[in-house]
This record gives sequence, C-alpha cells and structure tokens, in this order.
Amino acid sequence: MANISTIYKLSFLAFTYFIHVYGTSCPVLECWFVQEKPGRGGGFPAAMIQEKSLLYINTDPESEETKSQQGPSADINHDRVYYVTDPAAILCSSSLHPPEGSVHKPQCEINPFMPQPSTVQWVVPLTDSAHSPIYLQADWYSAALQGLDGQLGLSSVMRAPTATKEPTVVLSVSSRTPLVRSRLGEPVVLDCGFWMDASSPLSGSGFAVEWRYQFRGDGRLVLAYDGKTDRFAETQEEGVGLDFTALHETGNASLILQEAQVRHTGTYICTVYLPYLLAQVAVELEIVEPPSLSIFPSPLPLSMPGQVVKVQCEASGFFPLSLEFHWELTGPDGKVRPLGQGSVTGHRQGPDNTYSQTSRLELDSAKLDLGRGGEVTCVAVHPGGTRRASVTLNVIGINGPSIEDSMAMVAVALGLYGLIKIVSWTFTSGSDDTNSQEKKVK
Repeated sequence: MANISTIYKLSFLAFTYFIHVYGTSCPVLECWFVQEKPGRGGGFPAAMIQEKSLLYINTDPESEETKSQQGPSADINHDRVYYVTDPAAILCSSSLHPPEGSVHKPQCEINPFMPQPSTVQWVVPLTDSAHSPIYLQADWYSAALQGLDGQLGLSSVMRAPTATKEPTVVLSVSSRTPLVRSRLGEPVVLDCGFWMDASSPLSGSGFAVEWRYQFRGDGRLVLAYDGKTDRFAETQEEGVGLDFTALHETGNASLILQEAQVRHTGTYICTVYLPYLLAQVAVELEIVEPPSLSIFPSPLPLSMPGQVVKVQCEASGFFPLSLEFHWELTGPDGKVRPLGQGSVTGHRQGPDNTYSQTSRLELDSAKLDLGRGGEVTCVAVHPGGTRRASVTLNVIGINGPSIEDSMAMVAVALGLYGLIKIVSWTFTSGSDDTNSQEKKVK
C-alpha cells in the first residue's frame, strides 16, 4: 500500500513540475455537444441534439492565450466554442493531443450539467444543508473524454459564469488504465484518481468515493467510502480496499483487489462525489488465464504400420472461453507437419469458473504417412498465450532401415560375433587341456 501511495505521489509531483517548468501544450479538443431537444413530452423518449464543439484549454485563468487562438471553422457554431481553464492540466494530457495530421482523435462529449444533492446514503452528509449555495447559480457542464489508444479515461465537471463560454474545471475523475488485464491469483489495482478545485466552496465539505461492478446485466456495489465521516458503507466486499493515505493526500481512489478471480471480470465504475456534483469513469477488468496442457498416454506405446494409436490432450484451468487446438508432428529430419485439430470435446467449467477442454487424435500410420514417427505436439492457442505439450511416437517395422537402425544392427552383429568368438575360444581351450592330460596319463 505504501509503495503504491509513494509511486502515485511521485508521478503527480513529476507531472506538476513538468507543467510548471517546461510549460504546457494544451490541445484544442474537438467535441460533440449533446443535449435534450426542448419541447418533447407526452412520455416519449427525449430526442437529442448533437452539435460540433471546440474546447480551447488553458491552465491559467488569467491567461489570454487561448482566446487569441485561431477561431473555429465555418461548420462550428460560435456558441459551441468554449475556453476552458483546467488548473490541474489533466485536459492537457498527451493522450488527448493527437499527432499533426493524424486521423485518430480522442473521443469527447460535452453536456449541460445540473448540480443537485444526492440521495445515496453515504453522500447525503455532504449536502446536509437545506439551502443550495449561491455558487451553484451558474452554467454547468460535464465532459467525458477517452484518450488515444485507450490511454486515458476522463470525466470533468465545469462551472462557467452565467451566459459566458469560459468554464473552469471544478472536479475531474480520471483513469490512466481504462483496460486492465490480469492473471488469476494476482493482486490488481484499478486506477482512479480525482482532483477538485481547492478554491471552490464545494471542496471544503468533504467527498465520497464509490466503486460499482457491472457485467452482463449483473450489477452490485463493491465499495463506498464517505470521506467526510471517514467510514465505509455496510456493503463492502471482501478482498477489496483503498489506500487511504493516498486517497486523502493525492486523490488516489484506485480500487485494490487482493487476489484476482474469474468473478472479477467486468466493468468497474469509479464515482467521486462532491456536494451537488459527481463525476465517474469506467475501468474494464479482464481476467486472462492460459491453459495447462497434459497428454495421455505418455509415453506412447510402440506403433506398427497399420496400427492406430489414440492420444488425447487436455487443456485445463483457462479463461476466457476462447481456445483453439491443433496437432503437429516433427519428424527425425526436423520438418513439422500439421495433423489437424483432432476431435474436440465441449467445454467443462470447474469450481473456480475456469474451463477445461480435450482434443483427441487418432494416429493411423497408413492414413497419415507417419513415417518412422517423431515428436507429436499438442498446441493450444488462447488469448492468454500459446501453450505446447509433446510426446514421442515410435513406429517400427518400416521398410528400408534408417541409418540409425543400420548402425544399431551393425553394433548388435559385432557384439554377437564377439560373444561367439569368446565362447568358441573357451570351449577350444578346454578341449586342448583335456587332450593334454590324457596324453600324459598314457
């Protein structure tokens, strides 16, 4: 926990130092402004208006640099051009700034936002006052952004003085790893960090953090923490936690899973609450566990021409479901020949929710032209990696002995010849001694 907190703080300080010393290169963000179409009612779903928009980003509210930049193109309404001040410079991230001429751009959507008190039990203490502050009387917006190549997920709440187009970021929630892959049994950190404007009157009333899980229609609360009263909600799951030191010092709200399991696969939503405000990002967790392979029987029995040898390969303990089998034969000459995928059984799910599957192969030397055999290899291709298991096949009785067989036969012949000579010498020597003794007696 301490190491995670230290790394997070050092990264934050290094980024801040770079911003202040070397300056920033904040991108001009192309966004879609999305809002409900007014005048729609009668219980029908609200129609949406979608317009092109531009966000000129600056880190200094006193700077006139962004306002002096080139105006919007002809196809963008002037009312949809915003000059955004982001003191934390999160909107200046390189993942939101595509290379010159790139066709790939970050995803950005901006919407009107309505501040309101939350009825969630661990957020209610943040808005215990019955009166809304005058500070809320302004134009509010929320922006959701996705960086290039999935490097950043970001959600920001911004406040602009009424009838102006100059919002300032009040709350930002971001994740540097919107997609996380892990193997079974490993500790996992789902990154989520937040920043709030210390000059905002809302920042002094505390905060709350919530993590929720969603997968194929299933949803549940994983963890909820009320930073104002420093307590967990009663629905906390086992094996999950937060680094409280980093949470309060640097806004590191990352969820820590002590041991990844198959049931953890899914989408995790990190929501940070301030009084009347909230922002959230989603982090996808994929559990990817490659299979373990075993071949039966091992070793294979000796095979003769026309004989069928049955072999099976079992892949076990893998997740997710996707798996492809194929077999190979590597001959004595080193050449690899495909043998097909064999007969593949259906998937079987174990107590830990991982899968097992078996491929069976019939090795018929008459049909497959196995030659004198070689190394039979089972190959399982899985998103977690390719796994191989091998066993040796020996085919005997093939016409035309190989060099190795010829050498072996020569060695056996020499051995037999030597054995015969020794036995012959033994009997010859014994016969000569007997004849000698008989002559002496006479």
